[in-house]
Amino acid sequence: MSAITLKLEQVTKHYGTKTAVNGIDIEAREGEIFGLLGANGAGKTTTMRMVLGLILPDGGTIRWQGHGYTEELKRLMGYLPEERGLYPKVKVSDQLLYLAELRGTPRKEAERSLKMWLERFEVPEYYDKKVEELSKGNQQKIQFIAAVIHNPAILILDEPFSGLDPVNVELLKKQVKELRNQGKTILFSSHRMDHVEELCENVCILHRSNTMLKGSLKAIKRSFPRERIILETERAVEGLASIPGVKEVIPHQAWTEIHVVDPSVGQDILQAAMRQTEVNRFQIMEPTLNEIFIKTVGGDLE
Repeated sequence: MSAITLKLEQVTKHYGTKTAVNGIDIEAREGEIFGLLGANGAGKTTTMRMVLGLILPDGGTIRWQGHGYTEELKRLMGYLPEERGLYPKVKVSDQLLYLAELRGTPRKEAERSLKMWLERFEVPEYYDKKVEELSKGNQQKIQFIAAVIHNPAILILDEPFSGLDPVNVELLKKQVKELRNQGKTILFSSHRMDHVEELCENVCILHRSNTMLKGSLKAIKRSFPRERIILETERAVEGLASIPGVKEVIPHQAWTEIHVVDPSVGQDILQAAMRQTEVNRFQIMEPTLNEIFIKTVGGDLE
């Protein structure tokens, strides 16, 4: 098993009488993307700021590669904030090389890194462009490069795919996965549950400063009942809604979605369908992360 790079133990933060984070525990390892989830005000941003060393916890401990807070964090950490912070009228190369030097990277090394990343994102011509000359999506690519140009060991990504079209989402995902494969530890926050499910092995769901669920995404999914069935048939099947245990039948263009009280109801649904027509697909679905979130905190992530 890989080493623990980032460890939070019973970390708490108060602002006056308000508790922003209440005793959070996180262990993130080398080569792992750890998902931090929660609605606005849940405590995600405060947790990220404490991990970055920007604010100090009121209780508990944070360890980076086994050590407490040191100035070395500037080299160790990379941060892509949800709110973008590039200077629009400054050239891409001028500000990214400056940021890399602030984090202790020699200029020649930073220049090699910048050119490599611009090539990876298929935009080498942006080296001499001003940020304001770029589209919102391409500004996001540059912001990402700003977070990784100094080759950090721990990367904090807050809504990294914001403002990107589907093609560029896949391009950025590819780079995030490559960083994970290189052994980086990545703390990842997103409102897009499908992205979290694709990228993260372990997650922590926060709600009003408290940890509601934490652990392996696979194990969390196994702990929730399977209450959704996908049925695809040659012809429409009649009478599904009247089968005991069926809560809702939702017809789609090419298939039918059936919500049930228990997966055992699936056998009655399958038998009813087979008596009427040919069944092309029958699948009892595991709960999605979005469904788990709603069940856990009583509302949608948005």
